[in-house]
Amino acid sequence: MPDHRAMDLTNDRPVYIIGAGPGGLAVAAALRERGVRAVVLEKSESVGSSWRGHYDRLHLHTTRRLSGLPGLPMPRRFGRWVSRDDVVRYLEKYAEFHELELVTGVEVSRIEPAGSDWVLHASGGRLLTGRAVVVATGFNHTPRLPDWPGLDTYTGELLHASAYRDAAPYAGKDVLVVGAGNTGAEIAVDLVEGGAARVRLAIRTVPHIVRRSTAGWPAQRTGILVRRLPVRLVDKAGDLMGRISVPDLSAHGLPRPDTGLYSRVRQGAIPVQDVGLIDAIRSGRVEVVAAVESFEESKVALAGGSPITPDAVIAATGYTRALEPLVGHLGVLDDRGRPLVHGARAPKQAPGLYFTGFTNPISGMFREMALDARKIAKALSR
Repeated sequence: MPDHRAMDLTNDRPVYIIGAGPGGLAVAAALRERGVRAVVLEKSESVGSSWRGHYDRLHLHTTRRLSGLPGLPMPRRFGRWVSRDDVVRYLEKYAEFHELELVTGVEVSRIEPAGSDWVLHASGGRLLTGRAVVVATGFNHTPRLPDWPGLDTYTGELLHASAYRDAAPYAGKDVLVVGAGNTGAEIAVDLVEGGAARVRLAIRTVPHIVRRSTAGWPAQRTGILVRRLPVRLVDKAGDLMGRISVPDLSAHGLPRPDTGLYSRVRQGAIPVQDVGLIDAIRSGRVEVVAAVESFEESKVALAGGSPITPDAVIAATGYTRALEPLVGHLGVLDDRGRPLVHGARAPKQAPGLYFTGFTNPISGMFREMALDARKIAKALSR
């Protein structure tokens, strides 16, 4: 990959893209295809930095064929479910293949409108002027830990899931995983397979669990088909499919959800794709327990139960977008800190400002970022 760190950042009004993950690279390639100069600014030293930091066993939950970015399919040799390392290889190849203008080691702290242009405040005291800005800093940006009472007194090992790599350090240990999203579910299975002595999974809200693939049909394709259907209809169909394909785990502490799958998706909660959790719960190798209430020295208090004393707590408690310092002053974020618009729609009060990669759709994040990229490029090439 060409190293553009030493290039002279001239003030010739390109489109600036903040973030060299899949969303940012896709927009840059789509713009280049239309003859629009795009400069990608990345605070780390390489593309796909968040992907490089994920746990070892992670694979895309979407199929290879439906996860390619504009202008370059993912290679068939990556298999149907692409591994973390192959995602990184693909992003590196993508930037090289499209000859993207990439500047690494530059962090943008704030952006401000300046007439019809935008000024970016970047590291090293740089002020960069562009005719438009695409923010692609990522859905999983800043690890979030709940403000549990007594957390500052806890003497056991506690880490956010973003710092988890593999099960080796937890062999023979008693581990509590907090949070039953896809990350928590997969880490719990990884710990079991990696030799942890005991694995408990603390759940506050019962998740919807779906099979990643049924008779060769990936859950992602269903997600694509139902996106435009009425929520109540999809909820009913999801409940029926869940009862057919997923066993009742109530006896193991995991009842069926009391809210519809698509209703939950619309609130931002993606169903858990089963990569071994169902079997691990049925066999008792993963124990479902109540939500964490508080910490006190070596103890963890669970809702409605007696305290437990695990050797380690892994908090799969999500991330924040952390967009407030960058654009919070522009009135373009909702009360949860997420962009009010995304894709080809720019906020009315901030024309020329675009966001990509801040939704988590059941149709697949890579697929939606690829679609957004072409739409944003079309809007900016008018």
